[in-house]
Amino acid sequence: MELTIMNAAEFKKMFKAGADRLMQNVDLVNSLNVFPVPDGDTGTNMNMTFQSGVAKMQESSSQKVHDLALNLSKGLLMGARGNSGVILSQIFRGFYQAIKDEEELDSQSFTNAFLGGVESAYKAVMKPVEGTILTVARESALRGQQKAESTDNLVEIMRSIVKGAQEALDKTPDLLPVLKQVGVVDSGGKGLLCIYEGFLMALTGEVIEDEPGQTSDHAHAMFEEVNEHPLSMDEITYGYCTEIMVRIGQGETVIKDFDYDEFRQVLNTKGDSLLVVADDEIVKVHIHTENPGLIMQLGQEFGELIKIKVDNMREQVRGLEGQEEALKGAKVPKPSQEDSEYAIIAVASGQGLVDLFQSIGVTEVLQGGQTMNPSTEDFVKAIERANARNIILLPNNKNIVMAAQQAAEVSETPTVVVPTKSITQGISTLLMFNPDQTIEANQQAMSEYAQTVDYGQITNAIRDTQIDAIQIKKDDYMGILNGDIVLAHADLAQALEELVEQMVDEDSELVTVIVGEDGDEATVEAVEDQVLARYPDLEFEVIQGDQPVYHYFVSVD
Repeated sequence: MELTIMNAAEFKKMFKAGADRLMQNVDLVNSLNVFPVPDGDTGTNMNMTFQSGVAKMQESSSQKVHDLALNLSKGLLMGARGNSGVILSQIFRGFYQAIKDEEELDSQSFTNAFLGGVESAYKAVMKPVEGTILTVARESALRGQQKAESTDNLVEIMRSIVKGAQEALDKTPDLLPVLKQVGVVDSGGKGLLCIYEGFLMALTGEVIEDEPGQTSDHAHAMFEEVNEHPLSMDEITYGYCTEIMVRIGQGETVIKDFDYDEFRQVLNTKGDSLLVVADDEIVKVHIHTENPGLIMQLGQEFGELIKIKVDNMREQVRGLEGQEEALKGAKVPKPSQEDSEYAIIAVASGQGLVDLFQSIGVTEVLQGGQTMNPSTEDFVKAIERANARNIILLPNNKNIVMAAQQAAEVSETPTVVVPTKSITQGISTLLMFNPDQTIEANQQAMSEYAQTVDYGQITNAIRDTQIDAIQIKKDDYMGILNGDIVLAHADLAQALEELVEQMVDEDSELVTVIVGEDGDEATVEAVEDQVLARYPDLEFEVIQGDQPVYHYFVSVD
């Protein structure tokens, strides 16, 4: 089959087939997890994200490809769930940006779209890791570009993209050590391959058969988390945290058309911590700079300023000196109906945890966590419901952080994310919240404190495997410390006791255990007796959290 020009109808058909192919493989991708924990949700997140984008695209009756791609991009942005969903949304945001002037696609614009997706995705990840979906996206796009040099047939170009994606996926264990150790490949890349296979199936009418036994040959690779480092006066190179929002093409100061890449490149020379988010109407900028006025002038060159915010970070650091020790023992004030200066939105699952967060000052608890990642849109709606002048988001799960950050970027209300990776980190960071401080100062203090909180979890294994030197049998109870599996036992009490023993030392004062729906307080009491025999000065606090998946959450202070 030969196709040299893709019209809107063919574009719709291609993306619908990509969504169908991914949906058919959700269970496969979900089951492909490096760690044998019952929370593999990469496939679910990617599927729900992509379905949201395709549904938005289907709403358009336009006969122009760029209109369909715009709707697709917006649907993906608001529907993005989990890290994999956010990255997927960024791939197809870049896809749209590359073809935003095209009514139909030829071989050049078709390959440019895939290349644009790669550029956008790499920009979205602060610390890109090879051997993941990023690698698969890049290598497949380059293969398509190479094929386009010898043919203008979009079918053959797409066939090369799929082949490049498969080969890149097969090589991910050579790039990411944890994959090689377990003997698997990346599931985010597998999900993207499924979408691209659907594209090809739509163009050819062929059915791509799954290879026998592929379930055991693939897995999900975790993105390396970026540590948040506390600011000191010496670490501040650019002293003014500056945010502007510009309405493109409006106002008396416009002297040029908006070009995202050109604008971002200019801003890159004016400071650090740069974030630029734009659509066809609005561009939002966050930057640390020494010259806020210049940033505003640059924005006014292509539109009118509709929001301005400047904070002196050096002054904030001065105000934080000596504050940490005083705040550690302070109780978090609960916001009242009349006080809407701040709202704190946290993510948790389980009625006990919901009640706990609300009792210590959280305005709204979004239901979610493992296997239930809230979307960007879920966060945005919660921000709107909060009706406060400043919003703080506590994702409480490393797979929800990126969706929260994306919501903060698109929100018109000043919103920051404290990148908490666990429920216990989220609870502890609330001790650092001070309603009399700026939102940036609160973000810094809470993020800094989160890094000091060790978090333990107990859950069961869904299959046999080996992680480092730890032999794990299906249904074993695994102890996870700061995201790493550190033990596995057939006996639940033994697993919990050993995890607590690894977390406490002579200086520890308090052990907090949050009991899930599959845990019980009797087991905690038995463990408490054993631990107190060795550490008699310790205190135990037991909270009924009712959380799914994890029998116990543990923290030590």
